[in-house]
Amino acid sequence: MTLADPTPAPFAFVDLPAARSQAKPRRKGLTMVADFGLPLRYAEDLLDLAGRYVDLMKIAVGTSRLYESDTLRRKLDLYRGRGVRPFIGGQFQEYVYATYGAQALPRFLREAKRVGFETIEISDNCVPLTDGERREQIGMALDCGLAVFGEVGSKDAKTDASELIAQARTCFDAGCELVLVEAAELVERGEPNAALITSLRGAIDFSKVLIELPGPWISGVTLSAIEDMKKFLVREFGPDVNIANVLPNDIMETEALRVGLGVVGPTTGKAAARQASKEERSR
Repeated sequence: MTLADPTPAPFAFVDLPAARSQAKPRRKGLTMVADFGLPLRYAEDLLDLAGRYVDLMKIAVGTSRLYESDTLRRKLDLYRGRGVRPFIGGQFQEYVYATYGAQALPRFLREAKRVGFETIEISDNCVPLTDGERREQIGMALDCGLAVFGEVGSKDAKTDASELIAQARTCFDAGCELVLVEAAELVERGEPNAALITSLRGAIDFSKVLIELPGPWISGVTLSAIEDMKKFLVREFGPDVNIANVLPNDIMETEALRVGLGVVGPTTGKAAARQASKEERSR
């Protein structure tokens, strides 16, 4: 007796682009989702629906402090069990550093390990770090047994391309596995800063860089600006671009955009040419 073939996917005759990585764990085409406090059962339902399209989950800002210990551990275990890598958002470490000083960071990092984190983000969105401080904090986390993602860029000041590149290289040299680029740096009057993003791509290994989407926490950012950034990234870098700060309700829509099934329609062949011509005429 043999098992029946699994039920085919809906509309399986519609091919997905070969350029889009389908198998997890992915090495490119990463999607990072921001968790600002999803209820546990909501998170489980979300992963039932869209877990195969999520690679990383950021427990955003300082929300980790607001959980019951058991709930936080269960959530982190849930994510890992579904092939999604959770990490603690960098602004929590910034808060501890600004409020209690560098001497509190070893305790913070040990606590991150104790409550179940295996990966931490180190950023200076709001609390600037020198290169030396950045290296020191990354090294401290690595010594504590945590993997580290670096984040570069500021939420309230514009940094030129050379400085962002230098910061990213410092992160990689210090041992960061991935680097995220702060979204506030990448939008200019609500539009993607194409020149800046292209400069970054030409200078650092983009397979290890996640471009953050802007969000409503950035003054003046609209829903259309978020969509414009997603479309720009997929159009410029292909379906396997690394995208960060996707909101939970947007996971499926973002994946549809990656594979050409989104509201912009197909992205190859004659359809792409027609779309490009339409965009050119509208300028």
